[in-house]
Amino acid sequence: MNMGLPGLQFSDVQVPLAHRLRPSSLQEVQGQLACTEPSGWFAQSIAEGRAVSCIFWGPPGVGKTTLARIMAEHANMPFAQLSAVSAGKKEVQDVVAQAKQTGRTYLLFLDEIHRFNKAQQDVLLPYLEDGTLILVGATTENPSFTLNNALLSRCRVIVLKALSCDAVASILRHGISELQVASSTFMMDEDALLWLAQAADGDARYALNALEAIYDAGKDKCWTLSDVEKQWQRRQAKYDRDGDSHYDLISALHKSIRSSDADAAVYWLARMLEGGEEPLYLARRLIRMATEDIGLADPKALTLALDAQRMFEILGSPEGEQGLFEVTIYLALAPKSNAAYMAEKAARRLAKETQDLDVPMHLKNAPTKLMKQIGHGEGYQYAHHETDAVVSQKHFPEAMDEVCLFEPVARGFEKTLAERKAWLQTRRDEKRKG
Repeated sequence: MNMGLPGLQFSDVQVPLAHRLRPSSLQEVQGQLACTEPSGWFAQSIAEGRAVSCIFWGPPGVGKTTLARIMAEHANMPFAQLSAVSAGKKEVQDVVAQAKQTGRTYLLFLDEIHRFNKAQQDVLLPYLEDGTLILVGATTENPSFTLNNALLSRCRVIVLKALSCDAVASILRHGISELQVASSTFMMDEDALLWLAQAADGDARYALNALEAIYDAGKDKCWTLSDVEKQWQRRQAKYDRDGDSHYDLISALHKSIRSSDADAAVYWLARMLEGGEEPLYLARRLIRMATEDIGLADPKALTLALDAQRMFEILGSPEGEQGLFEVTIYLALAPKSNAAYMAEKAARRLAKETQDLDVPMHLKNAPTKLMKQIGHGEGYQYAHHETDAVVSQKHFPEAMDEVCLFEPVARGFEKTLAERKAWLQTRRDEKRKG
């Protein structure tokens, strides 16, 4: 049955509990203070009966659809809902046709708006410009990566957070009261309710669907924690290997290692593995961290990171993942230096700027008699002929000044390298003067 049919009542169909409890005013919305705070722009626009094109960005089950419906209702505006998973240009134009036929601006709620490609997003622009549509998009993906700049410039982005455990628990209590209207013997222990609230991971819709399933499994009993645990599994960790969650988590892992917080580092590593991340991807990132953030302050770090990758390739999951935890702890506690990384970036920039400069004649290869005759290798100083293996010759192009690209820090093994580098420069200077 179509919920949009005139005169259809909740008693006519089995309306999901989550739909029956959908808030009809901002005062009933849980956990989104940025939208419900009376002094905020969103709440003020609702109070004034104004609808504004906006993008709701946040995880599932936090009120994106609800807020869009409240906006439409308070603005006395027709509400059209589409999902970008199944809808396209035709469905958008059908809504536009209805708006033009009635002579009223429609609020178009477009769920999963990030699924629209650039051409589909561009279809919306003229109708936002001429007032045919007010667009409210909902997305779980970062809109700055998935939406066109032209569309973003016409919408306000509102970041919605996952609901707190307390907020979900409050919603569940409301749900139990609603269900008890039909069966007064249905009850749930507070411990069981709190477990279910936590298991929902901030998703109110998921929590209410779970509650309804538990009700259907036993509407004439008092559910205990043990009963609920047996009946309902915890929600799988939110993790999208191609989305924001992926990049946020690997960023947290990298920055924890860089900041020498071993405990946080192993936590974020575990979060990614439990979420289903490919262990070899993590092994590759740890190798990168060993070179970017530890560098020559501890040359052993790279060796251990490579060993951890090899260990996983030999043992596989789950035994091989132990090596990833071991090297994560080592990298986090190792002395830190990005001097080699910065030297690489500086050298690459300089190489691009000076790529036309010739190699000095004394450094050129001279494998043949002819090449020697035309001067290749002439004047070259062989370091092993010197008692200290230090020579005075220049190794940069003749037209360039000598440049310091690698600046070791006074930490770990790089402290020794810094002392060695300074000594070498002193000896070169002495020989050039002598």
